[in-house]
Amino acid sequence: MLAYPSSIDLSSRTLRFLTGQPAVRRQEIGTRWRRLSAARQALLALAHLRCGDTYAQLAAGFGIAIATVFRYIRETVEVLSALAPSLAEAMRTIRAKAFVILDGTLLPIDRIAADTPYYSGKHKRHRVNVQVLTDPFGRLLWASPALPGSTHDLTAARRHGITEALADAGLKCWADKAYQGAGAPVRVPFRGRRLKRWKRHHNTTHAKNRCVGEQAMATLKDWRLLRKLRCSTNRITDVVKAVLVLHHASA
Repeated sequence: MLAYPSSIDLSSRTLRFLTGQPAVRRQEIGTRWRRLSAARQALLALAHLRCGDTYAQLAAGFGIAIATVFRYIRETVEVLSALAPSLAEAMRTIRAKAFVILDGTLLPIDRIAADTPYYSGKHKRHRVNVQVLTDPFGRLLWASPALPGSTHDLTAARRHGITEALADAGLKCWADKAYQGAGAPVRVPFRGRRLKRWKRHHNTTHAKNRCVGEQAMATLKDWRLLRKLRCSTNRITDVVKAVLVLHHASA
């Protein structure tokens, strides 16, 4: 297999942050020697998460076995996911915001036709549902665990306890029509074609407040691995959390 040099569109600060995580992990478990240094392991994980490089491509580029690539990436993702904020921790940050934006995204996955719960009827593909909270400027604050793609956004928000947490904190939240019936904390646009003028004006203002949440979704999918996840569905939550931590580190 041919190998060639490539680049990752992230700052060296992100690499320095990530390098420290495997180094601490190695000290904890008492590792004496590895094929790659902590810095090279961090670079390996960034190439996978940011660029979506496959295990075979990384094995050729770093001169190690595919199984070793798998172990290094899995270890790095697990270490990073443990640093991701929980919903309760995120709510402490959110309380200082004027309002938050709640939205859901469906990340495509590589599944077979038998995996019915992961099939999204809306997109006609297998996906996972991830709920995201962003601030008024479109900055990512929190990402939920992944649920099967057939899960409705409102059901996902309730299952994760998002609506309850927002109500307890007395926070204002803007969301799209998928969250109709979520309760007082979640403000949604009016539905229907022939709306009164004041309702149309409300929907226009609502759309202006909520549209910055789309920037967060675009930022999340800048991590190319999330554009087509090929790992086990049991690992997707850790991958999303790892990406969130790296996003905060690079911001």
